[in-house]
Parts: sequence; C-alpha cells; structure tokens
Amino acid sequence: MSVVVERHERVVVVTIDRPDVHNCVDTDTAQALEDAVHDFDASDEARVLVLTGAGRRAFCSGADLKDPPRFREAGPMGITRLDVSKPTIAAINGYCYAGGLELACWCDFRIADPSATFGVLNRRWGVPLIDGGTQRLPRIVGLSNALYLIETGVRIDVETALRMGLVQEMSDDPLARAIELAGRIANYPQASLVADREGAIRLDGIEAERVRGESTVGIDEMREGLERFRSGDRPAPPSG
Repeated sequence: MSVVVERHERVVVVTIDRPDVHNCVDTDTAQALEDAVHDFDASDEARVLVLTGAGRRAFCSGADLKDPPRFREAGPMGITRLDVSKPTIAAINGYCYAGGLELACWCDFRIADPSATFGVLNRRWGVPLIDGGTQRLPRIVGLSNALYLIETGVRIDVETALRMGLVQEMSDDPLARAIELAGRIANYPQASLVADREGAIRLDGIEAERVRGESTVGIDEMREGLERFRSGDRPAPPSG
C-alpha cells in the first residue's frame, strides 16, 4: 500500500508510504490519497485529518517525475483540489518539496521537525505549480516570500519556514504533536469551528491556476527538463 490510513478516535492519520523514493506521489498514490480524503470527509465520526510521510527523511518530495503526468479533477497530487469540510494538519518530517509543499499548503497548518526543509525544487525542471501552490502559498507566507520561493527554487530550513509563517510549530515528533492538537480540535464544538474555517480558507483562484499551469505541461523545455531528471541530473538549488 502506498498510503496508510489509521484512526485515533476522531482523528484520521493519512501516511504517504513510499519512503524508498522520498514519498513522491505516483498515479496510484494520488488515487489512494484521494480515496482516503473522500472517506474522511464523508465520515460522521472523523473530525480532523493529519497528513504525513513515512520514515524520517521525507514528508513528500513531490510528484514522481518518472511517472507520466496525468491530469486529475482532484489535482495531480490526488487531493489538492478537494474542498474538505473539516480541519487538516500536516506533520512534516524531512523533505517537503515541489508538489509535497503544495500538499502541506493544502493543510490548514503545519508542524515540522528540526530536519525539515522546504522548496519549489520543481523550478529546476520547468515543472509548474499545479496543485494550488500559486494560490495557497502567497496566502500563507505573503506575496514576496511566496515569489522568492517560486522564482528562485531556493531550499529553506525549518527556522526560515517558521519565520515566514509557512510552519506554525517545530517539534521533535511532529506526528505526535499533530495528533495531540487534532484531538483537542476534535473535542471542540464543531459547528462554529467548521463555519469559521470555511470562511477563512475559501479560495477562488485554483481553477485559474490549473489553466495557466496545464498550458506549460508538455512543452519542449519541460520535456527536456524531465529527460535531464530521468538521466540523473540534479542541479543544486541555491541555499536559503
């Protein structure tokens, strides 16, 4: 199984379980994520979802670029165009790059361990942000910080992410902390919490991002970039 789903009373933990490839998301994983999130949203008992990655090296390193890109109504990463009605938390360990960063930004807030690093590393291969990154990232960190990450492809550490507001807490055990916070949230009266959450996060630009991003998929420079990736080319991003 590329995705593992566990219940902790009214908290659902969804784990991307491909640690041998830094939890990158291929087509099957994207479908499994979509199924898990639909099940969570439809459940009367489940109140909070925690998204994490297996192992200590990576939360998610993005889409599996060795897998042919496929467009999905729910987003290439499986869930980023789903508008869930209940709180979500990202528990981030290690690498959080490209589409993985977009998954983290899909969540309401983020808890990260001291080793976590973040970046729009897909910039190096001409791959667009097409899972909500151009819409959510500026709302989370501010326009200039978002454009700094988007345009430079810089890799930043957790302290910088905290300073930007990308991460809300640092913890040696982000999953345990996320589950603890999720349990508290799950025990609050839900009607007003859900209503306030919806008012705060409503987005209108996801469809516009899809149209712009999909127009760059498959052009010559992206094909060339993917060929370089497949051949082992790993240009180092600037240090943050």
